[in-house]
Amino acid sequence: MQIWVDADACPSVIREVLVKASQRTLVPLTFVANQHISVPHNEHITSLQVSAGFDVADDEIVKRCNANDLVITDDIPLAAEILAKDGLAVNFRGQAYDKATIKATLTMRDFMDQIRASGERTGGPKSFSAKDKMNFANQIDRILATR
Repeated sequence: MQIWVDADACPSVIREVLVKASQRTLVPLTFVANQHISVPHNEHITSLQVSAGFDVADDEIVKRCNANDLVITDDIPLAAEILAKDGLAVNFRGQAYDKATIKATLTMRDFMDQIRASGERTGGPKSFSAKDKMNFANQIDRILATR
């Protein structure tokens, strides 16, 4: 298993959880972003900087991801592509994406995009909390314990 992180929008507390998990389990971890991401000196942890552009980091993750790899992302279309490759995908709040529900999740995302494009104010996501960090850490521990 390899862990890939869609790192452009990844909260720093999530990066810290992933670094500790990688150091503890020796599972390779790669942060992919269109900017430099500092990582600790560790043979299992790397940062891959891609060129700027829409979905460049996502496309690179899809290209490199293999079955059973884990991708950390809040990007639902990226998660759908990873699930199609028999990978695992988890968002920054610790919720695992599921093959059985990903199409409905994509449909809802597209619907909300249309509403926002029409000028409707829908509000943003709730603030990231300590509970979100704990949920994420617990989910990562469960996944890595079964690898």
